[in-house]
Amino acid sequence: MVYAIVRAGGRQEKVEVGTVVVLDRIKADDNGNIQLAPVLLVDGENITHDASALAKVVVTAEVLGDERGKKIVIQKFKNKTGYKKRQGHRQELTRVKITGIK
Repeated sequence: MVYAIVRAGGRQEKVEVGTVVVLDRIKADDNGNIQLAPVLLVDGENITHDASALAKVVVTAEVLGDERGKKIVIQKFKNKTGYKKRQGHRQELTRVKITGIK
């Protein structure tokens, strides 16, 4: 079993070939593909975490589409002062399918 831990959008995700992952918004190239930076590679019983060895590893993914996350509501309140603030946010996301780990 081959899988990799990749850095994407300030987080780390465990991916295998064929895995569909939702990441922070990433701009794709003209073909709709992206490359992700691996942090760790597991190939059977071999574990690679050396930076110079990981520089040769390429994790490619195909962009399936852009979407927006669930709405979150931010509320601030201070007692006895009449201060109330309400704000909403929806994160911009990209759904990708991992096509290769080489």
